Amino acid sequence: MIRIKRPVLWAVAILALSSTTGIAQQRQDFSVIAYYTGNDQVINRYPVDKLSHIIFSFGHLRDGRFHITNARDTATIKHLVGLKKEHPNLKIMLSLGGWGGCEPCSGVFSTPAGRARFAQSVKEINDYFGTDGIDLDWEYPAIEGFPEHPYKPEDRKNFTELVVELRTVLGNTNELSFAAGGFQKFLDHSIDWEKVMPLVDRVNIMSYDLVNGYATVTGHHTPIYGVRVGEESTDRAVSYLLDKGVPAEKLVIGAAFYTRVWQHVAPTDNGRYQTGEHTRGFDFKRYETELTAEKGWKYFYDEQAEAPYWYNAGTRQYATGDNIRSVKAKTRYALRKKLGGIMFWELTLDKEQGGMVDAIAHEIQNVSDN
Repeated sequence: MIRIKRPVLWAVAILALSSTTGIAQQRQDFSVIAYYTGNDQVINRYPVDKLSHIIFSFGHLRDGRFHITNARDTATIKHLVGLKKEHPNLKIMLSLGGWGGCEPCSGVFSTPAGRARFAQSVKEINDYFGTDGIDLDWEYPAIEGFPEHPYKPEDRKNFTELVVELRTVLGNTNELSFAAGGFQKFLDHSIDWEKVMPLVDRVNIMSYDLVNGYATVTGHHTPIYGVRVGEESTDRAVSYLLDKGVPAEKLVIGAAFYTRVWQHVAPTDNGRYQTGEHTRGFDFKRYETELTAEKGWKYFYDEQAEAPYWYNAGTRQYATGDNIRSVKAKTRYALRKKLGGIMFWELTLDKEQGGMVDAIAHEIQNVSDN
């Protein structure tokens, strides 16, 4: 590869910053984006025709290069790309990192050589598989993420440089996106929004885990709106980024196809905003068999937050997550705000028929018809 000199590199960035017809700005459709951790067989049981993007999760860094881990993952990616024969508008993207999967990121991306080596490897892998781009899921630049993973304030600037390098190497033929924490500390400290957003196709806002597995007080982990002053929410993150001047069509909000559950929770307010100990939750496809009245669960819906929750008085457990009603509300919210779409973690947690993806598609059609 012929290395591009830094002045030319920054010229590319400046051109993208000033352009009004950038890569993502040409996309006016509403995206439905599935993160996917399954194999080359499971995907065939889901309604792929209702998706605009499938993001294979995850590739990782090895010796500074983007690396697909094993033969199973290789077979899966090839099969996903093969789906485009039947679904020509479908985009297949690769993802880097994930929670616990980006330990080397701060170090590797701290030097020009490290960023260049990684970007070139992304291009090589995209070219090999025929995939459509990469989604960066570094959790998190400049702030603490996975316990004991390195981070430093310079990560914020280095993330910008990484995006510049990737856009330069990938050109305009590959899509480039990143997953963003939907909480205020990430929004304030991890990303230079003014410099990064003109160079990417979209940001996938993780508007879930807003009360995470380390929390000792319950709440809504994936609400559209906050209930209490200063509470994290989808709308809070979206409003922040719109106020920053990020184009609405580059914002994608996230849905959680799972609950988080706390135990040893007092029954006050049906478990909301009470102390507790985080424990294992339920995938959406198990709601109908696990979160049942027969097992002691009582269902509630917070009209203000647009978020469901459950409380089990017998076991003193509290659960929070998206369901059909809230994912429809999120879809309507994204359409009303003219956002770029909705994404979710992750497809194999859904029911194969009559699940969350079908609910999203139904709501999109419903809004279009009206």
